[in-house]
Amino acid sequence: MNSTDCTHSLISQRDVGNLSDFVVSQAYYTYPEKAFLPFHQEILMFLFPTLACFLAAILVTPPILFSIFMNFSMRKETRFLLLGNSLIFDLLYLFLYTAVSIYNTTSMQIPKNICAFLLFSLAATYGGGVLTAAGMVVDTYLAILWPLHYTILLPPSRTKKLITFLWFSSCFFSGTLFLVLHFTQKTDPCQPEYCSLPVILLMTLHGDNTIRLFHILFIAVFLLCFSTILCCYLFLCYKTRESGLWKGVYSRANVTFLMHHIILGSYFCPLLLLLAASLLYINQIIELKTGMLITLIICDVLIVLPKGISPFMYGFRYREIYRSLRLFCKFKQLKLVVPAHGFT
Repeated sequence: MNSTDCTHSLISQRDVGNLSDFVVSQAYYTYPEKAFLPFHQEILMFLFPTLACFLAAILVTPPILFSIFMNFSMRKETRFLLLGNSLIFDLLYLFLYTAVSIYNTTSMQIPKNICAFLLFSLAATYGGGVLTAAGMVVDTYLAILWPLHYTILLPPSRTKKLITFLWFSSCFFSGTLFLVLHFTQKTDPCQPEYCSLPVILLMTLHGDNTIRLFHILFIAVFLLCFSTILCCYLFLCYKTRESGLWKGVYSRANVTFLMHHIILGSYFCPLLLLLAASLLYINQIIELKTGMLITLIICDVLIVLPKGISPFMYGFRYREIYRSLRLFCKFKQLKLVVPAHGFT
């Protein structure tokens, strides 16, 4: 089948709900740069915030991970192990998403199998970040409400098993997602070769009712997880309000909970917007270009932004990490200093 047979009107195909026709009009086949020309400039423009977040994270995350895993006392604490795991998930997501975004701006094509693996990795790292955030909530909950039993409930050995379980769960849920999409996708001679997460998220809304329902349910499950996490933090605030931890606007408890709420809100809002945009697009309230721009803003700005700023917030918030980073910077400065008598 030639490229002419694969080109149809996307607006009319939304009414029909055919997934492959949408892929044809947005992806490219024989003339990739022309078929995707309407949104190529937008994709190139939204590359810059993604690249900025990745560069910001790559500058701060490795020193934080080094300070956590090279310090014996920090390596034995559950909160720092979970924090390091969360930073690893976020850095991997930023690296993969930035690499795919840069590759999409070129005229080269990503093979289908490699694209599927990259999308699976993105889903696994994002889901792992969500599960790790839930684990950090459980850790904080146990440390505050049951301080005497905390070391018994979460010793270092059990924490390592928990982190292994988080990695397994993220890969399992992502694999389940891809298997469902694989077996529900209709075969078509026109196969997409453009690997872009915003396009694929919008593309699923042109599938049959099963794929649409799975798309909505998948987002709703993530929103439910974040809502549960937020409720746990609010419950902690309620239980500790009379303990004296909240005295003063700039107390450590206030700053810590404010930081966690900001990070959770930055994770929660993009998914809420994505769910709203999906419902509006399915009901034909917004058109293709509007839906595509909203999806680009969500994927290339709102989702990557908390992953870029969270290392700075954690690095300046925790005193142990901040001291380790200061010692690390001083050590690098001392190595750069050359003694004066060396030139005499």
